[in-house]
Amino acid sequence: MRYLVFVAFSILIPQLSAVAAQSSIIQYDTLHHPVIARHGMVVSQREIASQVGADILARGGNAVDAAVATGFALAVTLPRAGNLGGGGFMLIYLAETGKTLALDYREMAPALASRDMFLNAAGDVDQQSARYSALSAGVPGTVAGFAYALENYGTMSLAEVMKPAIGLAEKGFAIPWDQAEILKARKSALTRHSATAEAFYKADGSVYEAREILKQKDLAKTLKTIARQGPGAFYGGSIGKLIVAEMVRHGGLISLDDLKNYQVQNRTPVTGTYRGFDIVSMPPSSSGGVHVIEILNILEQYPIKDYGANSAQSIHLMTEAMKLAYADRSEYLGDQDFYDVPVKGLTSKAYAKKLVEGINMDKARPSSDIKPGKPAPFESPDTTHYSVADKFGNVVANTYTLNFSFGSGIMVTGAGFLLNNEMDDFSAKPGVPNGFGLIGREANAIQPGKRPLSSMTPTLIFKDNVPFIVTGSPGGSRIITTVLQLLVNVMDHDMNIAEATQQPRFHHQWLPDRLQLEPGHSIDSEALLKSMGHNVERSASQGSLQSIMIDKGLFFGASDARRPGAGAVGVD
Repeated sequence: MRYLVFVAFSILIPQLSAVAAQSSIIQYDTLHHPVIARHGMVVSQREIASQVGADILARGGNAVDAAVATGFALAVTLPRAGNLGGGGFMLIYLAETGKTLALDYREMAPALASRDMFLNAAGDVDQQSARYSALSAGVPGTVAGFAYALENYGTMSLAEVMKPAIGLAEKGFAIPWDQAEILKARKSALTRHSATAEAFYKADGSVYEAREILKQKDLAKTLKTIARQGPGAFYGGSIGKLIVAEMVRHGGLISLDDLKNYQVQNRTPVTGTYRGFDIVSMPPSSSGGVHVIEILNILEQYPIKDYGANSAQSIHLMTEAMKLAYADRSEYLGDQDFYDVPVKGLTSKAYAKKLVEGINMDKARPSSDIKPGKPAPFESPDTTHYSVADKFGNVVANTYTLNFSFGSGIMVTGAGFLLNNEMDDFSAKPGVPNGFGLIGREANAIQPGKRPLSSMTPTLIFKDNVPFIVTGSPGGSRIITTVLQLLVNVMDHDMNIAEATQQPRFHHQWLPDRLQLEPGHSIDSEALLKSMGHNVERSASQGSLQSIMIDKGLFFGASDARRPGAGAVGVD
């Protein structure tokens, strides 16, 4: 098999318009071009991990095999987000049945967790405890989620798909420039715990320079144990005992019974339609799918294509819709196993029509004037995403995380992986923002066995009943708006997947009342938005989309330029 990897280069093409007219595959009138392949595609935040997945596809594996292999490889090569000690969400479309599955392997609150566990004597949230202590760790779901997906929908063994990750941990890999810089910047935080310091820094305490080889012997040992013994080694076996020992050392709550009782949930995806496309996304305990569909239902009532991509008018409309959705998120979203989330009401087009009545196309509505709406009753900063598509017609969209970059910063001694700090994603106190500034209430209160609300948004778009777009992104509270803008760029503005990925982005989450603009937006648009009453702020880059478009019998992969080291690898 030949592999196609993105390489930037420039050439002079005579009679460019004539060449463009002859090609319906390559669009020479755009600035950004995807990787193109015939037999499959893997796009992730680490090109080396994408290559691992592509190798699996080349050997005849399906999209699930490749997705699990890529996920384990990212646990080695992207330790700030790829993980064994966190959790996430996986959408799987199976061509044979024509159905999409939504696997929820989100972390769960330990049995000893309690509603007010992060409140101090004054009744205020203890941020240190909620975010950087062993108490902040939920029961990890990644290993269970990957094993469940592979056993039920893959074609290869756990040992086969884990072999590349074991090699990367044992033999090492060359540290990319961005990872070397992050480890330098985070050294103070990451050396507070000896196991973390030993894993990411040299024996003399010095930092690894870019392109030096990082070996992770404890992680390699853990991966070998899982490959040999299965997920039971993690959930109650030798690895689980190491997790519990770490809890005892640092005052955490996860017990051996918590690990043994962990369950992956196979949920029904949330669905919607938009201008003839079908949208399929993740249901609660993720809020992403619900609110992407809610916002698209609002936008569908406007001629947004006529407004133009990233015009002040488009940004204004989409911002007003974002505010309404995030206000609803604060009131209604939580783990649907514990709270009756009104999914059908929030995603109904009738509800969107009611919300539209509050939008003024000439003036921004202050967030203080916006309250959660009344949908119909219920009827029954570091994460990473990767997308996979195979030659058989199957696709996978997977987003998983430790929550903050490097999670809590606490590594399980002897096991080589970091603990998540997902308990901060619960609402520790009604109305008090979490680490991403998001407000929550009763729906997302802490309860034993409950999964904290997430913004992760792995999403599929279908065109004529077959997969057209596979996408998702990291970005905390900005994941939802990042994915939304890619979808609008494709479905409204007819952009190719690379062009749609690289457009400047913006974000508003209701509270705080501020419209954040990435670099690349014009000064004129900013002035117009301010004149409409928006509180505009310039922000750093937003998200890291890893996406695939399937069209004309080919796979088009696009990796976001916002994060160095990412890459699309096609199989040809």
